[in-house]
Amino acid sequence: MELKLVQTEIPSVQTDALVLFETEGGRRADLQKPLAALYDSGEITGKFLEFTLLHGVEGFAARRILVAGAGKPEKLDAAAVLKLSAAAIRFLKGKGVKDAAFAPDPAFVAVIAEGVLAGAWEPDRYKTDKEPAKSIDAVSIAVPSVDATLQNALNRGIVIAEALNLARNIAVEPPNKLTPTTMAARARAMAQEAGLACEVLDQNRMRQLGMGALLGVAMGSAEPPAMIVMQYKPENATDGAHLALIGKGVTFDTGGISIKPSEGMEKMKYDMAAGAAVIGAMQAIAKLKPRVAVTGIVPAVENMPGGRALRPSDILTSLSGKTIEVLNTDAEGRLILADAITYAKQLGCTHLVDAATLTGAIVVALGHTSSGVFSSDDELRERWMSAAKEAGERMWHMPLDDEYRDLLKTVYADIQNIGGRWGGACSAAMFLKEFAGDTPWVHVDVAGTAWLDDAKPYMAKGPTGIPLGSFVNLAVNWK
Repeated sequence: MELKLVQTEIPSVQTDALVLFETEGGRRADLQKPLAALYDSGEITGKFLEFTLLHGVEGFAARRILVAGAGKPEKLDAAAVLKLSAAAIRFLKGKGVKDAAFAPDPAFVAVIAEGVLAGAWEPDRYKTDKEPAKSIDAVSIAVPSVDATLQNALNRGIVIAEALNLARNIAVEPPNKLTPTTMAARARAMAQEAGLACEVLDQNRMRQLGMGALLGVAMGSAEPPAMIVMQYKPENATDGAHLALIGKGVTFDTGGISIKPSEGMEKMKYDMAAGAAVIGAMQAIAKLKPRVAVTGIVPAVENMPGGRALRPSDILTSLSGKTIEVLNTDAEGRLILADAITYAKQLGCTHLVDAATLTGAIVVALGHTSSGVFSSDDELRERWMSAAKEAGERMWHMPLDDEYRDLLKTVYADIQNIGGRWGGACSAAMFLKEFAGDTPWVHVDVAGTAWLDDAKPYMAKGPTGIPLGSFVNLAVNWK
């Protein structure tokens, strides 16, 4: 899809369909006269995601006008515009439109570019009986004047959207196609194209280093694990900061010996969605060139109940030297992240952000609307929350009080891997904090937000790419 800025007045935009946002209770000056009857009758209300498609509107060169309900004016933020632009492009694609245009507030150029490309994505790679493809070939964003700032905003939106769709293409793969080995190959290919350094630690190297927690999870699978390490080094770093982005990469999670119920287990291919988001984010970071060093780490494993599988009551020795009693083999994500976090510290990373589809408990707490954020450092947390807001990815700060550590006490090892039913997301985060130690750290539980079980007007069913946008913004906005 071609995406470009055009300098023109709104009535003069030449396109098959021109998208105009209308807020709830408002009447655009340029639509008030030709569409007065529709406003008066209540057909156009401006309610969020309400679309009215009109042909041959007086005073406009565009063949069609799509009036897109933008909701209440005070709620028209990046998250809303991202959804609205994605929904508009999906709506128009279904109508067979080939050329479309938007005429937004110039402040929203980047998120509209991202929304357009993200909204056009479909998870149908393996379908052989596809209907004739409907796609939009070109999208213009009309602005009063084109300058370097707006062009940079457009480019940034395109870069993030392309990275987002890369992450979604990886995350949607079936587990027979995407093993830890093939996930590492995808990361290597991306890194080579983007100009990043990439190293993949194999099972022997991890054994030499002492990554007993990660290797413990991998024992039940015939597929070998991989520790994917991607590095971006800026030419002129602003300070001595070294940011680590760490994503859980369980390419399929049966639960191991603590096996999951069969109902819904097919969804467990998404347990590497955060790892895919790290791979995509590193692509965007390589192109946007922030002034902070960034290392992306994805511990990739398959959690299976084979004859050598980890058992409840086994004790593992992690890379940090801490011993872990495994009470539930389905709490495997925190085990592989423990070694990944420790390895990031050994590489010299000064700030740590990990993301994972970690707990069902966070879905109980927050549903599918917001990701849960836990942190040991107020400054890094504020940076993260600001980055997420700009990306339009909803986050909610969760508690991490010392009492949660008491839930992880065991007489047999330094720590146990689960803390009981109550406060499960918090005790899981506290487990990870044990390995982050004094290094500033943020943990993001995306179990409820990384996947859509049903298509939305603004997004196809499947992986969302969250929290890729926040990852990228955190690095790009680093001061």
